[in-house]
Amino acid sequence: MLAPSAVLNIISRNISTSTPVNHIIKLTRLRVVDNSEIGKLAMMEGKPPRCIHVYNKYGIGFIGDRILVAIRGEKKKGILVGLKQKQAPKVPKFDSNNLVLIDDNGTPLGTRIQVPIPHILRTKMKEKTHTKGADYTKLIAIASRFV
Repeated sequence: MLAPSAVLNIISRNISTSTPVNHIIKLTRLRVVDNSEIGKLAMMEGKPPRCIHVYNKYGIGFIGDRILVAIRGEKKKGILVGLKQKQAPKVPKFDSNNLVLIDDNGTPLGTRIQVPIPHILRTKMKEKTHTKGADYTKLIAIASRFV
């Protein structure tokens, strides 16, 4: 016969009392949506990249923000192209947190983005290209579909 505390422990093991967080903060799991080798291998292994740092003053990632991720034991940079969190009007909300991996100067590691990306990303990337010195126009060029 099990003690009452052991029964309660077994019953409550699958219940989560914390609310789900849809924001991109540290240790958030992301989905790589380009066809880069490191991204494909990580997603096939079932070990998606995790956010280490968000490069903005709020610490919460929004569409078009650069982030630093840990993927397969390496540190890589990426651009957020789709988020679960509540969006501004006319910006689509996605089912998963999508990421495109880039190198230090803004060039994408893959050659194709496999999911539709928001149309507002075009204007945001053009603004960031001129101010930050990195070239994000290549990221827009490899996207085949916009929403």
